[in-house]
Amino acid sequence: MRALLSNSALWLPVSVALGIQVYKMFAFWVQTARLDMRVLAQAGGMPSSHSAMVCSLMTAVGYQYGLDSGLFAIAVIIAIIVMYDARGVRQESGRQARVINQILQTFFSGHPLTDAQLKELIGHTTLQVIVGGLIGVFYTLVFLLFRN
Repeated sequence: MRALLSNSALWLPVSVALGIQVYKMFAFWVQTARLDMRVLAQAGGMPSSHSAMVCSLMTAVGYQYGLDSGLFAIAVIIAIIVMYDARGVRQESGRQARVINQILQTFFSGHPLTDAQLKELIGHTTLQVIVGGLIGVFYTLVFLLFRN
């Protein structure tokens, strides 16, 4: 159990992702004057917690096992896939949701659509992915380099 609790390659990525989601919740609160706990589980927005998480994992694995290890290579590939997906596929899904919502609003004008509307903010911009990735790398490096 002690090994699990001291596994920095697990807890650093989890903590940076959670920290970013908490930041997004408070940013939403400042912007709207509404504290909405659902923001903690929502995808999208600045910065990307998914990118921060996988870049933190990649950094921790590289630090622990070396940049020439197979584990680091796996972590890099996973990070690339997740960040590509966050930027590309999920953002396109958001654009499609926006168009479908516009079609529904036009077709059902005058009728409420709140239950039928699709979530439009599910992906990230390139900047959101880059900032999230950089936060993950720097957060992990600071922890690992200065914990001793």
